[in-house]
Amino acid sequence: MLIGSTETAGQTLQGKVAVVSGSSSGIGAEIGRELASRGAHVVLNYPFLSLGEAADKLAAGFVTDSIAVEADMSTTDGPKRLVDAAVKQFGKIDILVNNAALAVNKPFEEQTLDDWDLLVNLNGRGTFLLTQNTLAHLPKQGSRIVNIVSISAREAPAMQTIYAGSKGMVDSFTKVWAKELPPKYGCTVNAVSPGPTMTEGFAQAGEAFMAEMRPVIEKTPVGSRLGSTAEIAYAVAFLCEPRASWINGAHLMANGGLYID
Repeated sequence: MLIGSTETAGQTLQGKVAVVSGSSSGIGAEIGRELASRGAHVVLNYPFLSLGEAADKLAAGFVTDSIAVEADMSTTDGPKRLVDAAVKQFGKIDILVNNAALAVNKPFEEQTLDDWDLLVNLNGRGTFLLTQNTLAHLPKQGSRIVNIVSISAREAPAMQTIYAGSKGMVDSFTKVWAKELPPKYGCTVNAVSPGPTMTEGFAQAGEAFMAEMRPVIEKTPVGSRLGSTAEIAYAVAFLCEPRASWINGAHLMANGGLYID
């Protein structure tokens, strides 16, 4: 169902169509909100029917006509379902943000094949398939692909073997696609790497988890705090702007300098 109101004239992304995977809450929801505020029609995404009401409500609050689509990015057919719904409603995709991901934090010895399948299928294969299905629907010029990676892909923290590895896969995807895809599809391909960010998940993690994270957070040069979802969304939106057309293959660290490459 189409939800929301019409665009405001003069916005920098007016008339663009943006697909944001894993966007019913957290960083993905804020990315959707930021892109909509700049005039884009946003296709939000949620993996389970139980999240549909909240996702529809979120989209209804945007200033542009936007929709929310149920599609599980960890399945082999979920990415195509999301793309098909976006194209059916809006006819094209100008911006793709590969955001859907999960993390598992366990000692290496305790990580299992179920953990492997969960993270690699969503974080790696989901990004692969969603991008692949989107390519045919990109305009001939001016489109954007932004992959949400993580400082874990390069900082390599303990207890994140599979998560860091799966995000490293997306890091490498970005480099390869930035060379291969622009000549054929007229797009740019970039990445944003958040550090610890205050999402619903962080807020519900409890005092013990936050106590464990405190030493990491205190090392952040810009400030001893978690990042905000709005700060990550701004970095993504910057890469989606028309004036960012010469930025390709960049890996933007949006983490207050906690990790500097």
